[in-house]
Amino acid sequence: MQADYENVEVEGKAYLLRPDIPKEGKIRRLKPGETEGGELSDPLKSYADEAGLIMRRSTLTPYTTYALAATEFAKEQGAFDPFHRAMYKAYWEDLKNIGDFEVIRSITQECGLDWHLLEDRLKSSYYEQEIMNQFQEGVGIGVRGIPGFVIGNVMFTGARPYGIFKAVMDKVISGEDLSNIAQ
Repeated sequence: MQADYENVEVEGKAYLLRPDIPKEGKIRRLKPGETEGGELSDPLKSYADEAGLIMRRSTLTPYTTYALAATEFAKEQGAFDPFHRAMYKAYWEDLKNIGDFEVIRSITQECGLDWHLLEDRLKSSYYEQEIMNQFQEGVGIGVRGIPGFVIGNVMFTGARPYGIFKAVMDKVISGEDLSNIAQ
């Protein structure tokens, strides 16, 4: 999006999709149409395919608070994009447990960030309040799933083809009324 539009700011925010997950993660049962380490079920499979994303299903639902905190750390260091992409790849492509400190350490170092400082912050819950504030902000504007997006006054969730983002952005830039856009 930033490559196609000048002065567009993309800001990642934390959202706790499953705040009930314990620190060790939780085994999840496969849904009809899913295979371990393979196919997703629809509609997620269709969304991913249309968006050109590689997404495979793990049998572990990870505890994501540490990954969200690490993402806040990466934002502070000006490394949100590479960190976010590496975390996405670890979870969806490589089926890694992104709640595990070793996985986070590896991604942190891969992105050239200070693991020892981040580790101290993770252990002290340094980012906990910021994560909760962002989560509550999302809930307050109607976010109920991830990924969630807000462009202008249009909010939508789920992996979507790039053309959807471009169409909404073009309407925002042209000043069109967006109140009738189906979300």
